[in-house]
Amino acid sequence: MNLRIASRWWLLLLLALLLAGAGATWWMRRTPPPQYVTAAAEKGDIVRSVIATGNVNPVVTVQVGSYVSGPIQALYCDYNTRVKAGQLCAKIDPKSFQVAVDQARANLVSAQAQLAKDQASLEYARVNYERDRALLGRGVVSRDTVDSDYSAYRQAVAQVALDKATILQRRAALEGAQVNLNYTDIVSPVDGTVVSRNVSVGQTVAASFQTPTLFLIAQDLTRMQVDTNVSESDIGGVHVGQRATFTVDAYPGTTFQGRVAQVREAPITVQNVITYDAVISVANPRLLLLPGMTANARIITEERNNVLKVPLQALQFSPNGFAAQPGSARSGASHVWVLRDGRPAQVAVSVGLRDDTAAEILGGALKPGEEVITGEVSGAQGGGKPARSPFRFP
Repeated sequence: MNLRIASRWWLLLLLALLLAGAGATWWMRRTPPPQYVTAAAEKGDIVRSVIATGNVNPVVTVQVGSYVSGPIQALYCDYNTRVKAGQLCAKIDPKSFQVAVDQARANLVSAQAQLAKDQASLEYARVNYERDRALLGRGVVSRDTVDSDYSAYRQAVAQVALDKATILQRRAALEGAQVNLNYTDIVSPVDGTVVSRNVSVGQTVAASFQTPTLFLIAQDLTRMQVDTNVSESDIGGVHVGQRATFTVDAYPGTTFQGRVAQVREAPITVQNVITYDAVISVANPRLLLLPGMTANARIITEERNNVLKVPLQALQFSPNGFAAQPGSARSGASHVWVLRDGRPAQVAVSVGLRDDTAAEILGGALKPGEEVITGEVSGAQGGGKPARSPFRFP
């Protein structure tokens, strides 16, 4: 009897141990409630932009070249020299051109002397013709003599006309030689700053086939432009007048402000990649920007200020175990999830402009300050309570 009772107790104890083990296993393996990551729907700005790189250049750059050939005799301008229009920057050896001017002047003087001589011959031919014509009426000279005198007179008139034309030619040749001599003075055509010098004293410039560039002069360094390379996929949203910002490596903590001044239609092809030049105009009163600097530009294509916005993750989130009801993408309808009574609830919204981090909420039941769910973290911690998203609006 006692043995039977003891067996029952051992059986009950074994059953209790089995139940306790099963309960412990269930407790350890049970699925913890999800932890939701949330962010507040806040008022702020939505900015859509195009990122591009480019170079800082002067608005107007003048290439100063040489029309004539010869060795550089002297230089009066160097890098960073401030010049005025008409200021002498370089001098080409003028000896050969001065010789040409002297020769042309001598030819002109010779032609003028020839004209004076032929004018005297003309006067003699005229007097001789008129005298013999008078004598012809009195029978002193023959008709042939008068005709010969008339022919000599007409030839003298023609010779004087030829001499005058020759003088014009000689004067034009003198002026051309003088122009070439003047071109040995390399002068600045505009007020500006020399940003490049490509010659040295003693160097010979040859202008036979192509005009060589001696100096590069920026007309006004207080007004600069950034020539950016915008990809063909983004150029459709870039228009004249749009606001733009950019930075340069020389001033990493400074953001420069500008506006799109021109969108050039000429394509730029580099390794089968098409880009277009969007010109950003920028003021440079402190002369911080130098020609050739590399600029990282951001062109603002669309902007909304002080609008209700949510993170893009909120529009893409759908909690496990809940069926989403997507809205029409064409009408802009969508939805977000919010925590209500500890459970996710779907809220229909109308979405407007989007940027890289957030989306504009045009309408719907979502209120400013309401927490939207941006993610879900499975784990034992949190007990289903929301965790604040690290996402922050700019």
